[in-house]
Parts: sequence; C-alpha cells; structure tokens
Amino acid sequence: MKEEFFMRRKDREMGEEFALNVLKNCEYAFLSMNLDDNTPYCIPISPVLEGKSIYFHSAKAGTKTDILNKKNNVCVTCVGKTNLVPEKFTTEYESAIAFGKAYEITDDKSKIDALKLICEKFAKSNMENFNDAIERSLAITAIWRIDIDSITGKRKKYDKDGKEMKFGRME
Repeated sequence: MKEEFFMRRKDREMGEEFALNVLKNCEYAFLSMNLDDNTPYCIPISPVLEGKSIYFHSAKAGTKTDILNKKNNVCVTCVGKTNLVPEKFTTEYESAIAFGKAYEITDDKSKIDALKLICEKFAKSNMENFNDAIERSLAITAIWRIDIDSITGKRKKYDKDGKEMKFGRME
C-alpha cells in the first residue's frame, strides 16, 4: 500500500483476514476511480469476494466502463456491521478499504462463474432461475474483477463492560 495511506488510528486497525471478512460479508461497497481530469468518481457496487479478487457486475457501457478501460487503478470501500452508541456519542463499526486493479472479464465461462458467485451471495433463494437469467442477460452484462493489491481493516467496538476493544482484541 502507498505509504501516505497508512492508518492513523493504529489502535483500531485490524488484520488482513478481518478486512477480507468484512468485504466478503458486506451488502454493498463503493468503487472509487478518477476521471481523465483526476476528478474523483465513486459508485456503489454489489461485490463478491473470491480469494483476493472482488467481482461485480454492471452494464457494458457508461462512465464507469469508460474510466476503467483507461485507468484501472481503483479503491473499494465497504462498511460491515454498525451499531449506534448514543450514550457515548459514537458508532461501533467495521470497515475495509482495498486498493487494486480492475479488469473486465470477457469470456462467457468466467463471466458465468462470477455471476454465479454474485447470485449465490445476493439472490441465493432464487438460484433455480439462474440459468434462465444467464440466457436472457449474459450478452448485455459486464463482469469486472478487481485484483487486490492491498487491504486494510478498521473497527470500533465495545466489549460487554463498555470498554473499547483496541489493537485487534477480540471477545
């Protein structure tokens, strides 16, 4: 990871396994890129993690596709479990930030494999209709893979006695 991105709050930093788990279980994430003039551009995605790669689907055309075809360096940010703690004027949270490079998956078998992973995470109760959906939508669906170069995790959480769990302490 680039040195300027090291975490300031080392007491809340969590390990790579924790960060990958947050990413694996999050419902959505934000994909950040830069336009040609370096204006930031950020969109929500529905990510699925396989090993150290993130997959997401999209339309085949649009601003995101235009950017990724020119500049594939990306940042993915996700938030896992949260809990408001009004008596302490704070929020418990877990988050992960991953840096990597995005690549469009173009061969049908790899696209179907990635779509199956996505659907097993987000539409598990409807998998009996997966093949029909593939027949209808595969040709108009883009699949992207982000190979993670670095990932960090962060957490703020209190134990049952109300003490903040720091430096990776688990219950």
